[in-house]
Amino acid sequence: MSDGITLVADRWAPEPDNDTPQEQMPVVLVRTAYGRGAPLGWLYGPALAERGVQALIVSSRGTFGSGGEFLAMRNERKDGLATLRWLAEQPWAQAGVILAGSSYFGYTQWAVADVAPPIVKAMVPHITSSRLALGLNQPGRFELETIVGFSWNTAPQRRHGRPRPASQERRTYLLRALLGADRRHVDSALNTLPLKDVDTTLLGRGSQLYQEMLEYRQGDPHWTGTDLSSHVSTVQIPVSLVGGWYDLFLVDQLRDYANLAAAGRDPRLTIGPWWHADPRGMAASVAETVGWAAAVARGQQPETRSPVRLFVMGIEQWRDFDQWPPSGYRHQPWYLLSGGELGLTVAGAAEPTPLIYDPADPTPSLGGPKLNPAGAGPVDNRPLEARPDVLTFTSPDLDADLEVIGDVRAETWVRTDRPDGDVFVRLCDVDDKGRSVNLCDELVHFTADGITKVTLQLSPTAHVFKAGHRIRVQVSGGAFPRFARNLGGGEPPATATTPHKARVEIFHDTEHTSAVFLPVGVLSA
Repeated sequence: MSDGITLVADRWAPEPDNDTPQEQMPVVLVRTAYGRGAPLGWLYGPALAERGVQALIVSSRGTFGSGGEFLAMRNERKDGLATLRWLAEQPWAQAGVILAGSSYFGYTQWAVADVAPPIVKAMVPHITSSRLALGLNQPGRFELETIVGFSWNTAPQRRHGRPRPASQERRTYLLRALLGADRRHVDSALNTLPLKDVDTTLLGRGSQLYQEMLEYRQGDPHWTGTDLSSHVSTVQIPVSLVGGWYDLFLVDQLRDYANLAAAGRDPRLTIGPWWHADPRGMAASVAETVGWAAAVARGQQPETRSPVRLFVMGIEQWRDFDQWPPSGYRHQPWYLLSGGELGLTVAGAAEPTPLIYDPADPTPSLGGPKLNPAGAGPVDNRPLEARPDVLTFTSPDLDADLEVIGDVRAETWVRTDRPDGDVFVRLCDVDDKGRSVNLCDELVHFTADGITKVTLQLSPTAHVFKAGHRIRVQVSGGAFPRFARNLGGGEPPATATTPHKARVEIFHDTEHTSAVFLPVGVLSA
């Protein structure tokens, strides 16, 4: 690196043959903070080399044998550019470089994309965004499970303050997985109060990123140089983005797509029915790397397809579109009515519907976007909906299929008896057997000021509610441990320790029309 630090890498390459010598094979560069061995390094190395391209998997600064100190997102730009300069000098890398990788590996692509040298021919960011964790760091709330998960996943990289040798990497992963001790330990740490002590309970020491995320909201000058979203529109490299409907970075990934499209960069977009680290999504990103990106690197014409390819859930079909969001869809309001009904017309006078949120027995999170793939994605929500602190509003059986593709938003009129509160809204599909499956959701923090209108931008979706199914909207006061509990005392979240029960009322009269707005279209023949 530019400061003399050495990073450790594994190079994978196909066996040379007479038709294509190694020096004529593109190099896929994957830069990771999670190690080069099990499980992700094994996937990228053999999977790529067996498909006719080389792979260089580099451990980030301060991780798994690489020198220096690991500071999340802080050194990836300068180290990435130094790595590309080094690659340009290697005789086996002259066929061009492809940037690829998932999650944090995807962020390392964005770190150099706007200033990448000509040797870089294409990039395939998967389940990631140009500002990564900062997109989760919204005012008034803390995505506890994700930030704790990242802190725990990067913890094995060091031992006694030094980078852990790569030889210990495989053993560490296998032991943690087999014993299951890490999951129990993480679950215990998530319940720690105050929040500022969670990382110490988890790791036995402080975590740089955890404490930064707890103290500084997105947009704070503290994050200068790590939020790369303003650079996206200047990227000249051909980009193909791969995401999932249940991925925690989907909203920001679509924001990156929109910035590229607005700048006339003609990006590609693929979204499947996947969650974070879903093997099916990983396979799709590898296929896009060795298919589309490798063809671009070789100067060949990739297989022709529409710019946007979406998996439409409910009918389990891939559909092609010219843009995101697709044209031809309009937002249709479905109103939250008294008695737990959901309808297309506004009700008359109605009393608000109350719920009691108790942070000492918090409403749990179930399925949906999670960093840990275990329990993520679409799940049966009936156990959650049976709780008294979860309100449900359900439509009658649908007479015909209803296609919903695009951005989903909700407006709820709420009142609480505490200084502030949270409201969590989730959209579900209820089948003819009563199984309620989550599609998208969001949590927003609000300050109490009488009856307050709270607007939530739920994550986008592509789904067909089949005839005979019902649309359901859940409303609750939290989703723990995905989001940190609101203790209800009006104290700073980082230091608060005392839980207070909160009464939250949802209004649905003619002056306070709580509703979810679905982007509805007409099914193609």
